[in-house]
Amino acid sequence: MLTDFDAHLIAEGTHLRLYERLGAHPGKYKGKEGTSFAVWAPNASSVAVVGDFNAWDPARDPLRVRYDCGVWEAFIPEAKAGDRYKFAIRGPWGEELPWKIDPFAFACEPRPKSAAIIVDPHVFPWTDDAWQRTRPLRGEDDLPLAIYEVHLGSWRRAAPDGRFLTYPELADQLIPYAVEMGFTHLELMPVSEHPFDGSWGYQPIGLFAPTSRFGSPDEFRTFVDRAHAAGLGVIIDWVPGHFPGDGHGLRLFDGTALYEHADPRQGFHPDWNTYIYNLGRTEVKNFLIANALFWCEQYHIDGLRVDAVASMLYLDYSRPENGWIPNAYGGRENIEAIGFLRWLNETVTARAPGVMMIAEESTAWPRVSGRTIDGGLGFSHKWNMGWMHDTLEYMKEDPVHRRYHHDKITFGLLYAWDERFVLPLSHDEVVHGKGSIFARCPGDRWQKFANVRMLYAHMYAHPGKKLLFMGDEFAQEHQWNHDVSLDWHLLDDPFHAGVSRLVHDCNHLYRNSRALSTRDFAREGFSWIDYFDREQSVFAYLRAGDDGSCAIAVVNATPVPRLGYRIGAPGPGYYREVLNSDAAIYGGSNMGNGGGVWAEPVSSHHFPWSLTLTLPPLATLIFDVPNES
Repeated sequence: MLTDFDAHLIAEGTHLRLYERLGAHPGKYKGKEGTSFAVWAPNASSVAVVGDFNAWDPARDPLRVRYDCGVWEAFIPEAKAGDRYKFAIRGPWGEELPWKIDPFAFACEPRPKSAAIIVDPHVFPWTDDAWQRTRPLRGEDDLPLAIYEVHLGSWRRAAPDGRFLTYPELADQLIPYAVEMGFTHLELMPVSEHPFDGSWGYQPIGLFAPTSRFGSPDEFRTFVDRAHAAGLGVIIDWVPGHFPGDGHGLRLFDGTALYEHADPRQGFHPDWNTYIYNLGRTEVKNFLIANALFWCEQYHIDGLRVDAVASMLYLDYSRPENGWIPNAYGGRENIEAIGFLRWLNETVTARAPGVMMIAEESTAWPRVSGRTIDGGLGFSHKWNMGWMHDTLEYMKEDPVHRRYHHDKITFGLLYAWDERFVLPLSHDEVVHGKGSIFARCPGDRWQKFANVRMLYAHMYAHPGKKLLFMGDEFAQEHQWNHDVSLDWHLLDDPFHAGVSRLVHDCNHLYRNSRALSTRDFAREGFSWIDYFDREQSVFAYLRAGDDGSCAIAVVNATPVPRLGYRIGAPGPGYYREVLNSDAAIYGGSNMGNGGGVWAEPVSSHHFPWSLTLTLPPLATLIFDVPNES
């Protein structure tokens, strides 16, 4: 089934369309209908395919080995699309292993079952040609990026039985909701097939199979196609750092440590009880990079958010002093992982222009989003975990104490242009006892809502692209539970509905304001007006767009209204108040500046003009700077 050139590329680890050769592919051979099977298991003593077509009998359909690349293959006339199958592999000494799932399975049966399913090779009738043609432009720095992070299994459940929504139902409900709210992209927590619901998809086994929990592969393609038709991009979380140890999965696949490191100091992840890919093997790197391209090419995905990059970069990540092996130079840097990530990003950038590569990386590793030619890792964006941590720590403080933590807000602007940052308020911040964003805010119920509104409006004004986890947009009160639906009934409460309206308006303001959505990664796009007023916990800053437009944001982080508060302004004219998080329509006290304020020729904060403002309690104000300024 494999050509000599295929075998050469597989052995070399450079077969970028590996999924077209390995796995199960229905077709014809010598005039007979059937399916070709191919699986990489170089250390196995024998491999057979078992399935519905041969009564699951390992003696019926043995595969033959290609010694030049370690792939076992055969054409089975009886096998057809829709049949279930696995590989029966014996290890190097003839020992029988648990039957293994196909690493290149394109579909799997629903858990707790674990067989792969042969998929019809028809061409899907995509309708998003126009979207695909313009995708390379969509990843530009100066375009708005407002991401709605979603766990498909718990965004909403079907009534009355609480079952999962299907991909078609999600297309009918989730896509129009995200569009109406003004988000530019959905980010789906991992959709690759995984055995355990409680892993949220971060312990995948079927990397090439959209999870069957919500429907078929074509139904997921339809979901993506409909998102594109609605003007909504789709990002998926992708997990190249580790995999679970289930017997039918990749662990000891051919009786040896094939995909993972043999030494547990390199190959076992103590935090997650998972196994770590051996990125020193060219075939393993090839497997993962082919998978990244597969999602871009076969499912038209617009971005991959690469999970747990920090755990890949450091050999001593979350390990005791004697629990890791230094690299060849005695250091803690994982040289193989660095090379893999650079190759990954270069390859995706070249073969899928415009696809975003977003790193979840929580350390100070330099140039994560820098070009590989300059020594960077080559990602298009990096999550700003420092901003997220500092900001949420600040928000937890009682307002009377925030004066002592002012630097948690200002510190992030010292490094805001070191990377191409996304500001994430992600799922990680509303689980494991942390509580919801709403719950961690101090004060009475009114103050909690005001704090949430203040935070969101500040995030949309702050340099960096935006990400909000589902439920946060209407101030879910309880922390996220993957087993149940979000608390949609809360929208019947005017305060929750007000937060939802605020996020809607922030998204639309952000998308329509060049001052807020461009120059996120350029120092010229931001300047402080006042970051000294820690005693009153007020800070103000200026955003400058690439078209000469400007906006001013002012945050009052205490429940004390500030009357007659003066801040510097760049020039004369009428400064229109385009957003006030304390407005009555958002559930606030409706204190503000009557729609705007005229600049006065009074110097302040190193500016020749200034504004005299009314600052509402626990609120963020955003003003348009007039053109004459």
